Amino acid sequence: MTCTDDKTSGLNRRSFLAGSVAGAVLPLLPKGVYAADTHRFTHGAFDIAVVSDGFLTLPVSIVLPDAAPEERDGIMRRLGGTPEGAPFHTNIPFIRTGRDLIVVDNGSGGNFQASAGKLAANLATAGINPADVTKVVFTHAHPDHAGGTVGADGKLTFPNAQYFVSEREWAFWTNPDYEKVMPKALHGFARGAQRDLFAVKERLTLVKPGDEIVTGMQVLDTRGHTPGHISLELAGDNGLVISGDAATSNIVFFEHPDWHFGFDTDPEQALKTRKTLIDRAATEKLTLLGYHWGYPGIGRAERNGAAYRFVAGA
Repeated sequence: MTCTDDKTSGLNRRSFLAGSVAGAVLPLLPKGVYAADTHRFTHGAFDIAVVSDGFLTLPVSIVLPDAAPEERDGIMRRLGGTPEGAPFHTNIPFIRTGRDLIVVDNGSGGNFQASAGKLAANLATAGINPADVTKVVFTHAHPDHAGGTVGADGKLTFPNAQYFVSEREWAFWTNPDYEKVMPKALHGFARGAQRDLFAVKERLTLVKPGDEIVTGMQVLDTRGHTPGHISLELAGDNGLVISGDAATSNIVFFEHPDWHFGFDTDPEQALKTRKTLIDRAATEKLTLLGYHWGYPGIGRAERNGAAYRFVAGA
């Protein structure tokens, strides 16, 4: 590889979605963008540009539900925040291979916190034309990953793309009886997922673990954060895994692999998935790219006693 450059209460979920802590930690940077410089690198047959959609602010109750009170302040400050909340980047990879330009997740658009939804501005900076994107892969259908599907003008952000989501993810979020079968705290997520997935229904392909999006790009089962969450493994070198939200923080969940995360739909399955992925990455020396990790979100896992450490860079 070469480089160029349900543990969470409904109240906590509602407060987060309402943006009650958004902007309390970091001001918007000039021109309302974050990490405007595009990070570019190659991996095997893939040329990758990581473009930022801005950042989200997550409350401590979501980030550290298992941490002892005396541990919380120090960890939140290491994340660049305050004891109440911390910023989480949004790193979106654009992958060129053959005739394809593939994007993994498309950010928040105008459907989440005001500090996110900056992808369009940063694409212009990166010199990427949205019309050139041929494929969009959703790791899952949370609003900070799929909320940018349709722009403020009502048109698709990537008008010429095919779209991909896992069979399990589609089945879960598009259940017409979601209000009866899901906890109330998930109803807003379900409405958002249906808005975004139904917008591309006619050009949507449902995938399952083991499928290939293109040659050398395989779908991995990383369910738990959502029932159908997937990651992508790219062939070449020792392998690259684009992990979505399988591990939401490269600090918290590497150093504390037994801790839960407040927005995981199936907390115990998510915990198992995280530990398996990070341990495999450490064993096989995989490169990882995390959606919410410190920009550009690229690095490796190393064992550190019974836990792990994250080593940034290729």
